[in-house]
Amino acid sequence: MLVLYKPKCEELWFREKMLSDADTMSYNAKWGGTIPFPKEKWGGWYDLWISHGGKGRFYRYLLDEDSGELVGETAYHLDTEKEIYLADIIIFSEYRRKGYGKKGLALLCQAARENGCAELYDEIAADNPARWLFLDMGFVVEYETEDTIMLKKAL
Repeated sequence: MLVLYKPKCEELWFREKMLSDADTMSYNAKWGGTIPFPKEKWGGWYDLWISHGGKGRFYRYLLDEDSGELVGETAYHLDTEKEIYLADIIIFSEYRRKGYGKKGLALLCQAARENGCAELYDEIAADNPARWLFLDMGFVVEYETEDTIMLKKAL
């Protein structure tokens, strides 16, 4: 069973591992691919996203309780310029195509709804195959450009 897991600061090694993995971050190629997340940044990031996230930020790991494996992460945050909540879901490359994305996105939507969000958005690269995952989960295309797609779901 897949569950949302609130990591401790010292467990951010998994986030660092995902963000530095070229296969996992291949969807992010248009924006530079992998993302450095060195240990010295963990504390400040943890305070912003988890300790003091409040209503504007939500972050959790995706934990497969049956295997005990961390398989990805999911989050949302308030984009104050657009005044919308933007979703984020990353499944570690070795766990893709096993249903974790769909289950993780469903858990994120449920958490966002329980936390008072009326809608959830995600802006992805136009060639990102996750487009089909979002559409399958009830998101609709808000707008599309040559480079990006803005997806939206009423919660």
